Amino acid sequence: MADFDAIVVGSGMSGGWAAKELCERGLKTLVLERGKDIDPTKDYSDMMDPWDKKFLDRVRPDEAARDYARQKDVYVFFESTKHLWVKDSDHPYDVAKDTDYEWYRGYQVGGRSLLWARMSYRFSDHDFEANKKDGVGVDWPIRYKDLLPWYDKVETFAGISGNNDGLGQLPDGKYLPPFELDCAAKDLQAKLTQNFNDRQLIAGRVANLTRTTPEQEALGRGPCQARYHCFRGCSYGAYFSSNSATLPAADRTGNMTLKPDSIVHSVIYDPKTKRATGVKVIDRLTKETKIYTAKIIFLNASAINTAAILLQSTSDAFPTGLANRSDQVGRNLMDHVAGARAEAKVDGLTDRYVYGRYPGQGYIPRYRNYPDYDQDYKRGFAFQVYTGRGSWTGNRKGVGQQFKTDNRDPGPWTVFLDAYGEVLPDPNNRVYLHGSNVDQWGIPIPVMDARMGPNEYALMEAASKDAEDILIKGGYKDIKVHPVQPTKPGNRIHEMGTARMGHDPKTSVLNKWNQAHDVKNLFITDGAAMTSSAIQNPSITYMALSARAANHAADLLEQGVL
Repeated sequence: MADFDAIVVGSGMSGGWAAKELCERGLKTLVLERGKDIDPTKDYSDMMDPWDKKFLDRVRPDEAARDYARQKDVYVFFESTKHLWVKDSDHPYDVAKDTDYEWYRGYQVGGRSLLWARMSYRFSDHDFEANKKDGVGVDWPIRYKDLLPWYDKVETFAGISGNNDGLGQLPDGKYLPPFELDCAAKDLQAKLTQNFNDRQLIAGRVANLTRTTPEQEALGRGPCQARYHCFRGCSYGAYFSSNSATLPAADRTGNMTLKPDSIVHSVIYDPKTKRATGVKVIDRLTKETKIYTAKIIFLNASAINTAAILLQSTSDAFPTGLANRSDQVGRNLMDHVAGARAEAKVDGLTDRYVYGRYPGQGYIPRYRNYPDYDQDYKRGFAFQVYTGRGSWTGNRKGVGQQFKTDNRDPGPWTVFLDAYGEVLPDPNNRVYLHGSNVDQWGIPIPVMDARMGPNEYALMEAASKDAEDILIKGGYKDIKVHPVQPTKPGNRIHEMGTARMGHDPKTSVLNKWNQAHDVKNLFITDGAAMTSSAIQNPSITYMALSARAANHAADLLEQGVL
C-alpha cells in the first residue's frame, strides 16, 4: 500500500497549486521541498527599518564572490534577501563550452513564489497556435478555451489586479481593481493613442491584492500597502505566494504533509505496472536516504531541476531517463529575451507626485506579428514601462540650508521602456547531467547548453527601433537608446520547455493533461511543460495548468484509471 495518494515535488508557484487542488479533492498529499522551511517573522524583512539593515543592505563583496557568484547579479539580491537565494557554492551547475546560462534559484518552502515580479498575463490562442503556424517546435495540444476556466479559477483565488482591456493578444480575466497609473504613464498612454493605431499602454496586471475576498481573509491575507517591499516577503500576504495562499489552503484540509529539506534524487519506476511508484529522497541536512511511495507523482521542481530528476531516473525501461522515449527531456530550454531599452525625460508634470509605490508597471502589449504575421522575424515583443521621479534621495551635495534646499524636491519625471521578447523552442538548447561532477549529495550537476539565436537578436533590434520611435513621436527630451545587448539565457528567470507538452509521444513528453506519455501516473506542471514561451510572464499559466492537471489526476484516481 502506498504511503500517500500523491507526491508533489516542489512547493513553489506550480507545486503549491498542485498541492492545494489535490488536497481539496481529498487526496493525502506529500509535498517535498529541497530547501528550508520559512518563518515569516524571521525570514521576511519587509518590516525592517532601513537603519537596521547591515552594510546599507549590501552583501559584502568577498562573500558575494565566494558564495553567490551567480545569484549576486539578480536585481533583488541584498543583505536582507540573500537567504532567499541559493548559495552557488552549495548548489553548483555547469555550462557547455562557449555558452553561459544565468540560473537564479530560491530553495525554500514557497520557492521563487516569494521572489517573483508578480506579472500575470494570460496566453491567447495567438500564442498557443504560434508553433503550428510558424512550423517551429511542435503544436501545443491545448488551446485557450481549455485553460480559460482554470485561468478564471486561479486568478480569483490568487487575486490579480488589472483592467479588462479588450485585447485579443492579452485576454481579459477575473481582476481586482487596478493600481492607478501615475501621471507620466498616463501621458505616454495618451501619446501612444495619438501617434499609433497598433499599440497602447495598459496598467500592469499584478498579483497584488487591491482588496480582499472572504476566502483570502480567511487565509490571513490583507490588501497591498503599496510599499513595494515585495521581494522582502510580505507580512500582509498581499501578494500571491505559495506561503500566503496555496499551501495554507492545502494545509487546512488536513490532507497535506509538508517535508522541507528533502532533495528528490529520482523517481522510482515499476516496469511490471508501467507506473511510477514513488521517489527517492535525500535529507538535505543528514544526507540520509528515504523512499516515499504514492499513487501519482507531480514534478514541480522548476524546469531545470524537473528535467534533471527525470534524467537521473534511469532504469532498464528508460536508460536515458524516465519518460524520455522521445529524447525530448532536457531539450527546448527556453527563457525570455530582453536587452532593448530606451528612456527619456518627461516635460513638465513637476507639480505632481504619486501616493505609495506601485508594485508593478505599465505595459505595452505585443503588436508586431499580430494579428497578422507580417515581419521578417518570428513572434514578437512587448514593453514593460517604468515611470517615476528620480533623484529624491538626500544624496545631492551641499551643507546646511543649501543641502536642505537642494534635496527638498524630487527630480524630473522619466519614462523607461524595457522590451521582452519570445524565445523560440530549439532542441539544441538543453540541459543534461554532467558525466562526472556531482554535488555534495552525490547527484550529478546539471549542465546548460543554450544560446540566443538570430531570431531573438532580430526581435531586440526591432524593439530598440520601436522604443526610440515611440519616444521621438511622443516629443520626449533627452532620449537615450541603450545599445542592443540581448540577455543571456536564464537572465529573465523564466526557464521553460524541458519536458514539453505535445500531441505525439515521439516528439513530446506530456499530453494535453500534463501527463507523461510514457508513464501515466506522472504529471509535470511547472515551466518544463511549456511548448513555447510566448512573450507574457508565464507564472499564471503554470498555475492554470497545475490546477487543471491536478483535478484531472484526481478524476482518474476516482475512476480507478490510476
